[in-house]
Amino acid sequence: MNYANFKKKVIKFPVIPAADLLLFEGKRQAARNQLNRWLNKGLVLKLRRGLYILNENDRKIDPSSRYLANQLYAPSYVSLEYALGFYGLIPERVRDVTSVTTKKTARFINIMGVFTYQHVKPEAFRGYTAVKDENGFDLLIASPEKAAIDFLYLSLDRIKKPNIDIFESSFRFQNTEELDCKKIIAMAALFKNKKLTKLARLFCEFIRKERQL
Repeated sequence: MNYANFKKKVIKFPVIPAADLLLFEGKRQAARNQLNRWLNKGLVLKLRRGLYILNENDRKIDPSSRYLANQLYAPSYVSLEYALGFYGLIPERVRDVTSVTTKKTARFINIMGVFTYQHVKPEAFRGYTAVKDENGFDLLIASPEKAAIDFLYLSLDRIKKPNIDIFESSFRFQNTEELDCKKIIAMAALFKNKKLTKLARLFCEFIRKERQL
């Protein structure tokens, strides 16, 4: 198959799994050779092994970085600093997309950005919701409460003597007034970690304090 015909078939796809090439080419080696030629010419771009995208001039859809994060490494959902910035819970708008996964920690750098994944135990892989991005594609992202707890859990090693001031001075939390403390405590309980449970309760004290200001 030539590139023009291939482009017509996949132009509406947000990403192109390598397995789909076999549907068009038929023979595995022939598909691999064809893909390598298109990669060398810059017609197709590699996101990671086995996952590709058309070049900027030819693709009809620019998938969101949040959607790509789910596709690059599964199972995963967007969380941590990126989600906190997305919800306005920290002042920074984080460019690198941060996610959690039940698989091992990983990091991918490609033409679409930087994507990092932190491991959590399977029983803590909850508290996310399915939403649609600007293109109408489904993706998974942590609730505001779970994004905060995921972040605090993965920050435990940096917290020697927790106090209520660290949430503002060290972690720069803001706009926390709408967070649900019952959900925060429930999300923390998933990790079965006493230090995290105590930190979650302290975080709720911080939230209640912020509501009084």
